[in-house]
Amino acid sequence: MSTVTTPLPASHGSEPSRRDFLYITTATVAAVGTAATIWPMIDQMNPDARTLAAGGPVEIDISALQPGQQIVASWQSHPVFVQKRTPEGIAKLNDPTLLARLSDPDSETLQQPDYIRNATRSVKPGIGVYVGVCTHLGCIPNLFSAPNATTPAPDWPGGYFCPCHGSKYDLAGRVFKGVPAPYNLPAPPYHFTNDKVVRIGENPAGATFEFSSIVQL
Repeated sequence: MSTVTTPLPASHGSEPSRRDFLYITTATVAAVGTAATIWPMIDQMNPDARTLAAGGPVEIDISALQPGQQIVASWQSHPVFVQKRTPEGIAKLNDPTLLARLSDPDSETLQQPDYIRNATRSVKPGIGVYVGVCTHLGCIPNLFSAPNATTPAPDWPGGYFCPCHGSKYDLAGRVFKGVPAPYNLPAPPYHFTNDKVVRIGENPAGATFEFSSIVQL
């Protein structure tokens, strides 16, 4: 199984265009041998250059996101993965065999807001939102979404693989035992403004999580 990324065309102006902001990655489903499909980007809600520079919240339209895909966004100069899980992927997150392979399956280390310290490490079970920076040396992991695959490792449960030094994370960004990375992928503050839009960089009402409080980026 492979991961395909499709960056949008770069702006020719002095400031990044709104189209420079997002791209979608798609993981193929190895079991049926289908090629990865690149879905069209919907960018009407992308922030402008001033919003990006200020590090403020950004809104991401996930209405075109299909199961097994993710959008890679930019927030505070960090890549942020917004991933849509398949039903099989969601079920796998509670598999006792998988949990036994994870270093911090209960998200006890402060790498996320309290409101996503749950079995799926997310506000909604079907959507995961994580800062895409490996906690080993800061590389960007690749998504291989299909559970029970053979790539990038035998009996792959679905998740993220860092090509630099082999660190592995499940679909909830939880790090495996015995890999160089010491912690789960960080998760930013976020909430859903509606079923189609996730707002990254802002907590839901009543929550006070500060991203600067995490143990390691």
